[in-house]
Amino acid sequence: MAATPRRPTPADPCPDVTTQPGVPSGVCRDLPPDLGPDAIGVLEGRTFMFSDASGNVPRGSIGGLVHDDTRFLSHWELTVDDAPLLVLSSGTVDAYSAAFFLANSDLPHLPANRVGVRRQRFVGDGLHERVELRYFGHEPVSIRLRLTAGTDFADLFEIKESGRDRGPDIVREHEPDGSALAFAYRNGSYAASTRVEAQPPAEHIDGDALVWNVHLTRGQQWSCELRVPLRSGEEHYRPALRGFGEAFDHGPEDPSTRWAAEKPHLHADADLLSDVYHRSAVDLVSMRIEKRIAGEPVVLFAAGLPWFLTTFGRDSLITAYQSITCGPDVARGALIVLANHQAKTFDDFTDQEPGKMFHEYRSGELTQLGLKPYQPYYGGADTTSLWLILLSEYWRWTGDDHLVCRLRDNAEAALRWIDHYGDRDGDGYVEYATRSTQGLGNQCWRDSPDGVQYADGGIPVLPIATCETQGYTYDAKLRMAELADGPWQDPELAQRLRVEAAALRERFNRDYWIPERGGYYAVGLDGDKRPIDSMTSSMGHLLWSGIVPDDRAAQVARHLMSREMFSGWGVRTLSTADIGYNPIGYHVGTVWPHDNSIIAAGLARYGHREQANRIAMAMLEASRHSGHRLPEAFSGYDRSFGRQPVPYPTACNPQAWASGTPLLLLRTMLGLEPREGRLDADPHVPDELGTIRLHHVPALGRRWNVDARRSECTVSPAAKP
Repeated sequence: MAATPRRPTPADPCPDVTTQPGVPSGVCRDLPPDLGPDAIGVLEGRTFMFSDASGNVPRGSIGGLVHDDTRFLSHWELTVDDAPLLVLSSGTVDAYSAAFFLANSDLPHLPANRVGVRRQRFVGDGLHERVELRYFGHEPVSIRLRLTAGTDFADLFEIKESGRDRGPDIVREHEPDGSALAFAYRNGSYAASTRVEAQPPAEHIDGDALVWNVHLTRGQQWSCELRVPLRSGEEHYRPALRGFGEAFDHGPEDPSTRWAAEKPHLHADADLLSDVYHRSAVDLVSMRIEKRIAGEPVVLFAAGLPWFLTTFGRDSLITAYQSITCGPDVARGALIVLANHQAKTFDDFTDQEPGKMFHEYRSGELTQLGLKPYQPYYGGADTTSLWLILLSEYWRWTGDDHLVCRLRDNAEAALRWIDHYGDRDGDGYVEYATRSTQGLGNQCWRDSPDGVQYADGGIPVLPIATCETQGYTYDAKLRMAELADGPWQDPELAQRLRVEAAALRERFNRDYWIPERGGYYAVGLDGDKRPIDSMTSSMGHLLWSGIVPDDRAAQVARHLMSREMFSGWGVRTLSTADIGYNPIGYHVGTVWPHDNSIIAAGLARYGHREQANRIAMAMLEASRHSGHRLPEAFSGYDRSFGRQPVPYPTACNPQAWASGTPLLLLRTMLGLEPREGRLDADPHVPDELGTIRLHHVPALGRRWNVDARRSECTVSPAAKP
């Protein structure tokens, strides 16, 4: 019997709101409409602050200060004499901080632009903001500066949707001397509080506002400091900053400190490559999450700003793979954290099955009270195979037999999940179909409602077996066979896994290959085992995994680089020839940098180095138009449509695997692989980039210097610092 469709139609206007049976649909409120196109976000670890271009968070908007999936400020508004301030310029200084240059608007007693206002903001161990006034009028003036604050303590899932009003349950205990506003909330075992501290104290408090009466003469300056401390002392939350210009010193053995300090040094003829590389490194450090597992400090990356500053299994694993050339600590952290939460039992609400690696971890009120399934949620069909791939990649780059042997039981449990629970009907493929009333319908990386569809735009029935998941499974089994031959010393297991991988490869190439349209791979099989015939970028993931026979690789490469798939800025998620194509559809026509980094690596694996370089250069050139930072996705319009990529309106920015993209592209261009006790390189560097020097690359317990130009290269052991 066919499964029942459980996803909205492609016309669903809000792909970010899950609509499942029994779950009411939320009100879609995506960034940036109510904050404006110049919305500004700063982030650090698991904390972010989003505001409009003036630095304000209007009441009722989706902006605010969010930490650990809870919004601690939902209203933050600065005015002079109750009038809004004029924006002269504003923007981020780095991932952690922003500056806003403002002026007074026209007032009855004060012409516009007489009072210059500068707001400096950063997030570290909370929100810090400095407000400075400078007066340029002739006559002395008195103004009323008001900072209005408020909080709804909304769960992150409620910020973009309609949530319940906690107002009646929020207790206010503001300091009568004007030094602080204080808000507190409790719901059963869940509690949260917000405290806005001011120095100097306000003259008085008016409702939820701090009010200063400021008297200025020409040339006079006035300033105040505002601080909103957040819950700290948690093992997973150690901020990088604690005051203006003050950095926390976690010591040289701190994983984040070590990763940032020990990443390879890049010297390139092309400033573009250097700028993108360094921006990616800074953004990745800003998204780090630190934990302590069984007393061991570990670090891994959150998925992205604003809605995904938490651990996502798929994102964290792929980002760790992309960034392995910068050091193994992040890969090690991702492996240990996911292994620590590997499922051991069945649970329908969380889509949990023994051996499965989790998809998403949340810690907001709705999750803590058991109303959401995210502590953690296991609705990802590909995460378990990706964990195995990263385990192998970590070993190849480090030779760390100890960790690989320590995690063997987890690896074998993951393999059992693939064979028994991931393969729901015994046909040899890993499928997905949620059992949860709040589960994801699509449990691959194309997880929007219409992310997997037929060429005619129809939505397939569940369960679905997507093509790239089978590729990951094939690669994972071969890699585990390598570990079985090596540190596990289990040749019988190695032989069995290689036989299973070979059978999967043969079966896959029979069932997923579609001879029409020049021959290509279906994006998946539906619940009736019919090929889902849309032409997608997932074919590039198949090249990365190695499941494609050599005689078909050229056909796949031609499709990926065709006008229907390659926009000029990158490979689209869906061919323009398919009915569902939409250049601003989340997974149906946009260009995703992380997707393209995997495609480029896959093309290079099969010898299509020129095509891989076209993608690499397109990505680098696209970053030039966004401050050398690649966003989560951008629109799939053809490059001839405009002089720069058209932004995707609600893209995460920064996002971890987008920031990891330049690192994997660099590795692909240099052809870096650890082999037989040394680091090898097989470069194919685009002429536009000239000479690339990547020094102090960590591999196999030592450092290596790589100097490359075109196809020429030298690799030598680096001198010890």
